[in-house]
Amino acid sequence: MRDQETFEPFEDDELDATTGEFELSERQALRRVPGLSTELTDITEVEYRQLRLERVVLVGVWTEGRQDDAENSLTELAALAETAGSQVLEGLIQRRNRPDPATYIGRGKVDDLGAVVLSTGADTVICDGELSPSQLRNLEQRTKVKVVDRTALILDIFAQHAKSKEGKAQVELAQLEYLLPRLRGWGETLSRQSGGSARAGGAGGVGLRGPGETKLETDRRRIRTRISRLRREIKGMKTVRQTKRARRARNAVPAVAIAGYTNAGKSSLLNRLTGAGVLVENALFATLDPTTRKATTSDGRLYTLSDTVGFVRHLPHQIVEAFRSTLEEVAEADLVVHVVDGTHPDPEEQVRAVREVLAEVGADRLPELLVVNKADAADEETLLRLKRLWPEAILVSAHTGRGVENLRAAIEGRLPRPAVEVRAVLPYDRGDLVARVHRQGEVLSTAHLPEGTLLHVRVGEALAAELAPFEAAEPVGPRS
Repeated sequence: MRDQETFEPFEDDELDATTGEFELSERQALRRVPGLSTELTDITEVEYRQLRLERVVLVGVWTEGRQDDAENSLTELAALAETAGSQVLEGLIQRRNRPDPATYIGRGKVDDLGAVVLSTGADTVICDGELSPSQLRNLEQRTKVKVVDRTALILDIFAQHAKSKEGKAQVELAQLEYLLPRLRGWGETLSRQSGGSARAGGAGGVGLRGPGETKLETDRRRIRTRISRLRREIKGMKTVRQTKRARRARNAVPAVAIAGYTNAGKSSLLNRLTGAGVLVENALFATLDPTTRKATTSDGRLYTLSDTVGFVRHLPHQIVEAFRSTLEEVAEADLVVHVVDGTHPDPEEQVRAVREVLAEVGADRLPELLVVNKADAADEETLLRLKRLWPEAILVSAHTGRGVENLRAAIEGRLPRPAVEVRAVLPYDRGDLVARVHRQGEVLSTAHLPEGTLLHVRVGEALAAELAPFEAAEPVGPRS
């Protein structure tokens, strides 16, 4: 699959008003085959572990809040598991003051979990939290099946869906940083001696021959080397992104970032507003790579709309750190369009989780336009409640187009307006300058005089300086 690079907004591009059918069909053709072994591939051969999730049992610990909150969290975990290609067989929730430090759910409940695993024929247990290495090891030893936590599950989904070079590097970095402190938690086979291979291939190095490095030490060394290389690559990609961003800033093009919970409909809205043709799928984290498209206001001003990676409650910090350069696109925007799923059982929690991540990257200080999507599928009582909760929110349906024109007008009304007001008479041979004024500024009035085009406009300081030689000394009107 080809890499998807960020759209350069100053080149003419014939936009395809599709929903990414080609990408969608290609993705659906790559499904896990049921019945494959869940044994882990040797870390020294593949750099990090590819999870093979098939028939799973979900386990959550309810420590605070309402029971509905715990059930919603487990429902979301089930959706994540299905997105990763799993078949969810059973879901269990335990009420505790805090997760057990040894086994997450407590020693007594581990036996109950083992019985459920045995009766359902599950090959994987997924826990709704981030487990320590010892918790992973203890649960695997007691249940005799693979144990995965929420963080590893999300990272696995990201690995499946990333397709650009930058996205793949960011996901691999997040996976390796997650794996490094947990090597002992993934099974006892990693602690075996690899002395034979060390003696044969010199893996131990001078002074380490004989017994050789342990398998664990080899894994850690190789992972650290790979992490360093990935960080250098991502740093170079960040420079390219900053250069493109600086170009847009020089041309005074306002930027709008579409942010929100995963599967809230951000890509669908981008397609509806710009005809971007971005892949749309009813799945969590369907699109990871940021997409930027140009749009034009009703009065002719150019601005950009950028789709961003979706958020989720307890988004792994490894993902936030690895995708920081991408998320900084949001922090540099002039407006954040925050998309909320109107059909979600707990939209308030969605908003809280998204704002928490935006605060981590410094985007909480930006103007925010709240958009409740999927209004066609939500019941009227829910929509009325959300409208009371967020009076300025705009109700839309990216599927049917309901409310999209209101959204477009609201975006235009919140875009920053050029600061300098200028009256200038541009000669007719300066059509290039007239076009730039229309593209970058706000045209208040236009008139045609014998000596040129009279423009009354608001523009940025740089463009105002270029218009200065043509500035009219006093208001000029068309001559009769």
